[in-house]
Amino acid sequence: MERIWLGALYLSGWHISTCLSRQYHFVADAKNWTEAQTYCRQTYTDLATIQNAEELNEFIRSVLSAGYNNDVWIGLYSEIDWMWSNGYTGIGADYKSWMSGQPNFRDASQFCVLTEISGWDDYFCTLENQFICYNGTQMNPEFVLVNQIMNWFSAQKYCRKNYTDLATVISDSDNQKVQSLVQNGISAWIGLFRHTNFFWSDGSSFIYKNFDYGANSADSKVICGYAELGNSGKWKFQTCDAALPFVCYNDPPGLQMQIWKLKINLDPSLELNNLTVKEDLLEMLQNRLKEKGLSGIALKWREQSDGKVFHEEDLT
Repeated sequence: MERIWLGALYLSGWHISTCLSRQYHFVADAKNWTEAQTYCRQTYTDLATIQNAEELNEFIRSVLSAGYNNDVWIGLYSEIDWMWSNGYTGIGADYKSWMSGQPNFRDASQFCVLTEISGWDDYFCTLENQFICYNGTQMNPEFVLVNQIMNWFSAQKYCRKNYTDLATVISDSDNQKVQSLVQNGISAWIGLFRHTNFFWSDGSSFIYKNFDYGANSADSKVICGYAELGNSGKWKFQTCDAALPFVCYNDPPGLQMQIWKLKINLDPSLELNNLTVKEDLLEMLQNRLKEKGLSGIALKWREQSDGKVFHEEDLT
């Protein structure tokens, strides 16, 4: 049966005059990320969003001109939601056995998990390594170390074809069985992973990266982004309750905004209000605009009063 979904998005960023961009405002009063967000929304538009190199340069210029050269909150944040390859969400799904100092989300690019004798380590999913599959039921799994070298995604595909899936580890007992397979310095993929889940406070699409190398704080459900002015404005993450100065932005005079209403006919199994699906759609629309030669335009979804963007059209 055909299903039609209705939604709306904001289209902004083209101007009556040229060479205009977001206007950034440095606030020296240190606040936690949520407090800074509230202040920016009440006083300007929102915490700083940066979507291209030109905006980054303007952002840096604005802060340095205020005489500040250290860390500041920006509107970036990431939701950390670890999940298992087989989709398991039952008893024990939240079990973790991180080694000391992990997860550390190095380079803001580690979304898959290795197990070693000393514990679990979040790591780059493209790394090729041995891996552990399982057979049997979730309550009584048989774990198998595969002595082939693959990245996480290829390992997942291999396990699903030849066994049940990559290993799901939900108890100390499971973990002891898995660790018995990784003696003598061996590390191996297990089924734990997470999506990127990068967001801007104002809902703009995440289309530009400026991450710093090195470790990030990643031991809470949400981590918040800050820019290192002493390091070319590179971005890192830490817990959101830290107190930092921050940067707000507002739209310059002459900026125009429209609201587009969309009617979308897609696969009935697709949940359009899913965060990942909305981000993918937004990125697709942004790329279409670029193909048409339209740059500097920001897109973000318009939420209705119930917090949802899309609603199914009544065809009766």
